[in-house]
Amino acid sequence: MTKITHTCDCVCGLVQIRCTAEPINTSICHCFDCQKRTGSVFGVQARFHKDRVILDGDVIRYSRISNTGNQVQYEFCPACGTTMRLVLSDFPEDVVIPMGLFHGQEFPEPTISIYESKKHGWMRFDCTKKHIR
Repeated sequence: MTKITHTCDCVCGLVQIRCTAEPINTSICHCFDCQKRTGSVFGVQARFHKDRVILDGDVIRYSRISNTGNQVQYEFCPACGTTMRLVLSDFPEDVVIPMGLFHGQEFPEPTISIYESKKHGWMRFDCTKKHIR
């Protein structure tokens, strides 16, 4: 039997995700698309190996090309619009899940900060890895 370590669902409960491992990493993204996606000034997410993530429910998909030229596919709940997962063409074996979806707050602090050139000047983070783009 597979042990479930983390669970989450969308706002309306129609789509659920079960993860059977700890995240590979957690990160903060300051790109304008994450700002638009979240309605906040950054996105916070956890990356998991794709084979350790179980999606229950149907999602709708939207794809775009990132600032670095890679494809990003968003998966949303068709009823409430919650972003459930992101699939990145440059990391095809992984999926990215917004951290705010998860039940509980047991995730480690983000250690990666990307697109800091788009970061609002008043934001302060102490991430150990900086990926300035």
